[in-house]
Formats: sequence, C-alpha cells, structure tokens
Amino acid sequence: MQQFIDMLFKAFKDIFMTSGFVHMTFGEFIMIIISLGLIYLAIVKQFEPLLLLPIAFGMLLANLPITGIMNPPKDGHMGGLLWYLYQGVEKEIYPPLIFLGVGAMTDFGPLLANPSSILLGAAAQFGVFFAFLCALLLGFTPQEAASIGIIGGADGPTAIYLTSKLAPHRLGAIAVAAYSYMALVPLIQPPIMKILTTKEERMVKMGQLRKVSKAEKIIFPIVVTIIVSLLLPSVAPLIGTLMLGNLFRESGVVNRLSDTAQNAMINIITIFLGTTVGATASAENFLNFETISITLLGLVAFAFSTAGGVLLGKLMYKVTKGKVNPLIGSAGVSAVPMAARVSQVVGQKENPSNFLLMHAMGPNVAGVIGTAIAAGVLLTLFGR
Repeated sequence: MQQFIDMLFKAFKDIFMTSGFVHMTFGEFIMIIISLGLIYLAIVKQFEPLLLLPIAFGMLLANLPITGIMNPPKDGHMGGLLWYLYQGVEKEIYPPLIFLGVGAMTDFGPLLANPSSILLGAAAQFGVFFAFLCALLLGFTPQEAASIGIIGGADGPTAIYLTSKLAPHRLGAIAVAAYSYMALVPLIQPPIMKILTTKEERMVKMGQLRKVSKAEKIIFPIVVTIIVSLLLPSVAPLIGTLMLGNLFRESGVVNRLSDTAQNAMINIITIFLGTTVGATASAENFLNFETISITLLGLVAFAFSTAGGVLLGKLMYKVTKGKVNPLIGSAGVSAVPMAARVSQVVGQKENPSNFLLMHAMGPNVAGVIGTAIAAGVLLTLFGR
C-alpha cells in the first residue's frame, strides 16, 4: 500500500514539475493579467469585441508557459499552431484580405456626396507624421518611426502591412497598439473632441446629403485604384483589394461574392489575424522600454490624428459660417464605422435632434484611403 502511495505521489509530483505553473515567469504572469483585463473590456465593456477579444486571447495563449503554441519548426519538429497561422501576417496575406471585406462593407456615398470630407480624412493623418518625428527624436530608426506613426491612422491592417515591410521586429508591439487603440476609440476620442470644440460648434445641425448615383459609386473604386496605384505602387495590394470589395458591393452583379467578403471571409481572417497578432505579445517581446515607448507614441499619434481632423473641422465651420459641425473631423481616422459613431454620440449628447452619422462617414471612409496613402508615402521614402 505504501509503495502505491509513493508511486502516486511521484506521479503527481512529476506532472506538477513539468507543468506551466512551475515554469511561469513574473513577466508571463503580468502579461496574463493584462490579457484578462483586455478580455474584460471586450466582453463587459464591449470595446470593439470583434478585434479585442481574439487579440486578448491570443496574448493569453502566448504567455502560458511551455505550450509551444508560437514556436517555429525546429530540428524536424512541427511548429506551434499559432506560428503557422501567423504566417498570414508575416507574409502580408491577411491585411489585403481584411481590406477586401472592408471594401465590400463600405459605402463611399457620403464621401462622394460631400467631397470636402476627403480634406478631413487627410487632416486626420497629422498624427501619423507627428508621431513619426517624435519617434525619430527618441532614437528609433526611420523605418521603425514610420511604422509607429501609422498607428495614428487607427487602421490595424495598414499598420501590419507597413510594419511587416519596414520593421518586422516591431510587428507585435505595433499591431497590438494599433488594434488596442482602434478598440478604445470610444474612450480616447470624446475628451479630445470636447476640449477642442465649443458647445455651440457641437450643436451644429448639418443639412441632408445629396443622393449619389449608382454610376458614381461604380466609377469611384476603379478611378481610385488606378490613380493611387500609379502614384504609390507599394500600396496597390491594399487599395486594390479595398476597391475590389467595394466594386463587388456597388456593381450589384456579384452578390454572392460581396456577401462572402462581408461576412464569412472577413470573420475568418479577423479570427486568425487577431489571435496571432495577440500571440506576438509575449512577455519577453512586450515588457521592455521600447514597447512601452511604442505604446505611448501610438497614443500620441492617435490623439493628434483626432485633433487634426477636429481642428480642420473648426476651420471649415468658420469658412462655411457654421454649416459644418467640427465633430465630424474626428471621424477622419480610419476606424470604420466606430469613429463615425463616436461623432454621432458626442453630437447627439449636445443636441438630441442632431444626426451626424452619415456626415461623419464621409471623413471616416476618406480616412481609410488616407491612411493607406500615408503608408504608401512612408514606404516609398523609407522602404529598403
């Protein structure tokens, strides 16, 4: 009997000594706590759960010791599951596919109805270049600084695409920061919007947008693809897939393709992208001074992008003698459609009869194009 008890004790001891509990580092413990906090925000606070939940769970998986879930193949042994899925990020496959789905879900009608919206989308790229300069001053290379700056566009796929080309060793930190700030748009933007605008400006009601013809909507993605791809060939994969998805939507002749791009395909890619991006945030990669600097600079980029859009909105308010509500400028970042919803919510709190959503969608979709163009400029200047 004693021998059986000794064998049982030894078996339990062996299991425990080979478990993750024994091998967990303090850094991994901290990262698990952070991931649980993000899961809380995604589920309880519903901060962009479609993005934040897979990112947070990927972060959790990557910091559970000795699972090998992100290990590359070595000495003839298979790599971890998430390592193989991560190749879609590293090989720049997922971002264009996400853009294909985004294009299929996007209505460029508000932008076509009010072309001046593109100015607000352009102004909201100010934070990209401001953070780029700040990163250079802090000692980052031009390639790293460009990758950090693009966080200000609030466009995760574009941030991943640019970083994978310019600074792949920073991909984990930049991707997590970009998607986290996209998810936290409802928290970050309203205080900036209120500081930079007066109550009178926030209460402005805007007139109804004109109706955009089907021909305009079909011609637009074709023209944008040609012009942007000729001007900045490096971003043709992003712009091309974005506009192809939009052409699926607007043509009216490929409803099955449009439906697949909008639903099944983008949902699958979002799971793979979010989980694997989160899995790059291991303790050894994430808990260091450079990552903290990237996270803070990303916040600076995003804040200044929001401010750039709002300030140009104030200028347009003055020029049009009160016909433009500056709040729609904050939607110039490319977090579609969340940034436009934030403009609507903040505006409606000041004036319950105010409906800014469709007006804000113009700068919002312009921001998607604007961020891709900003990435193309940075890639052209600093690509190796």
